[in-house]
Amino acid sequence: MSVYDVWAPKATTVRLHLDGELLPMTAEPETGWWRASADLDRGPGHRYGFVLDDGDTPLPDPRSLRQPDGVHGLSETYDPAAFAWSDDDWTGRQLAGSVIYELHIGTFTPEGTLDSAIAKLPYLVELGVDLVELLPVNGVNGRWNWGYDGVDWFTVTDNYGGPEAYQRFVDAAHAAGLGVIQDVVYNHLGPSGNYLPLFGPYLSGKHANTWGDNVNLDDDGAHEVREFILDNTALWLHDYHVDGLRLDAVHALKDDSDVHLLQELAERTAALSAHLRRPLSLIAESDLNDPTLITPRDGGGFGPEHRQGYGLDAQWSDDFHHAVHVALTGETTGYYADFEPLGALAKVLTKGFFHDGTWSSFREADHGRPVDTEHMPTWRLVVANQNHDQIGNRAIGDRLAATLDDGQLIIAATLTLAGPYTPMLFMGEEWAASTPWQFFTSHPEHDLGEATAKGRIAEFAKMGWDESSVPDPQEPSTFEDSRLDWSELESGRHAVLLGAYRRLGALRRTEPDLTDPRFASVSVDFDADARWLVLTRGELRIAINFADDEARVAVPSSTILFASDASIEPGSSLLLPAHSVAIVR
Repeated sequence: MSVYDVWAPKATTVRLHLDGELLPMTAEPETGWWRASADLDRGPGHRYGFVLDDGDTPLPDPRSLRQPDGVHGLSETYDPAAFAWSDDDWTGRQLAGSVIYELHIGTFTPEGTLDSAIAKLPYLVELGVDLVELLPVNGVNGRWNWGYDGVDWFTVTDNYGGPEAYQRFVDAAHAAGLGVIQDVVYNHLGPSGNYLPLFGPYLSGKHANTWGDNVNLDDDGAHEVREFILDNTALWLHDYHVDGLRLDAVHALKDDSDVHLLQELAERTAALSAHLRRPLSLIAESDLNDPTLITPRDGGGFGPEHRQGYGLDAQWSDDFHHAVHVALTGETTGYYADFEPLGALAKVLTKGFFHDGTWSSFREADHGRPVDTEHMPTWRLVVANQNHDQIGNRAIGDRLAATLDDGQLIIAATLTLAGPYTPMLFMGEEWAASTPWQFFTSHPEHDLGEATAKGRIAEFAKMGWDESSVPDPQEPSTFEDSRLDWSELESGRHAVLLGAYRRLGALRRTEPDLTDPRFASVSVDFDADARWLVLTRGELRIAINFADDEARVAVPSSTILFASDASIEPGSSLLLPAHSVAIVR
């Protein structure tokens, strides 16, 4: 396959628009591919597109690596192999034992670019981060966006600096000792600039999801669509030296093929990892609470059912977030309702999921499957007390820091960083950032922008939130208000929280019990009425007082390894002030 070749089985004629000149292409009827002349210059910097049938407007390449004029403009040739990498000695970062830091390039720094984010990498190292996870960086229509409206899956948006800036970021991260995880979206395409259906059957009406027709994984023409996705994953992992992928909403990847796309992706990624001799991680976001995703492909699966797994490395557990959120805020509307008892948090800490076949009042159905805690390592579940979804999909995008005191925020941090699972932090939570993280778009099309705003309001109906408080996603201020304010980092409560996060990050490096992946080493005691909970991790005890009054907990200790309040002392029991936590031996 060459840069000017294109899969367009729907077309009867295809012409290549190259640097202002229209050139004929040759069809391969048996494959649906169209080939350009082998004599053409395929070096970087050429503007090109494809004119289909009787059309007169060149369309961007479905596999375009660069769209300097946006998603509706011409593609530009780019050669990833021309970049001068300096990471030959990079051996990667395994997910087990690591801390992930999720960030959005456009709001992480005032400049909102990949190059400006490089300057913050030493800060992340000091925080104790191992892997930096970037929200989607694909081409979208408009100046700013969360990234989930991407339509050019092979591009890095020029809003962030383009593909070469992306390579500079990854190279700099590796030099700093940080791995990079890229968030990718294969379950839908954005509403503006999606030209794929004009080329071929990239979408199928066989299944439907939240966004309309499903990406075609198992209908006519699915083989090429699957290769399109698998080639895209190889671009990130091989050409751009990325260390892992976060796979968005995999429950929406409907696939009745003999081998599910996720399993095929896991197999190919494992082969590439063996070739590159460094770990490559695949992390699924899933709404299903189904450990089949992370059950190994070999060995016939875990548990009494011996269900064959897909072999992904990890998946998110939103139940952890919900249980922590409810324990600290008392909020019980919508999907939070089932997590009201403190026992919900205890179950999540020891079983991975709360809904593991239990009744979900929000879904009005039984939900989830149990994790095989006898065999499954705890690190395969990625957890957060805040993330882009759980903050941004609230009515006003308010962080926990907007309603909780310092002690409660440190409790959330401790459960995340000292709990049994792979912790993921969301940018700014570590210093109790005062800026919200709101849902923002910049669709140039008026009707689309209006529909997006109305859609957001409709989404909040079941959560009981005030619709009138929802900011307009299209307003520039919604985006600008979501930028981190780095000037507040070292003052007031921000400094207190940052210090706590740094101490917890350091403790993970020195205490093996905090990265022990065995469920058998985890246990929980709690008193639902007194509102205290004790999490045992090997020889360590993590004692938490959620209550508004002090509590004495029968936890004998000789050493205080971490405490949110200086008054907490070791002894035959612990006297915990209101909203406090201690890690003791």
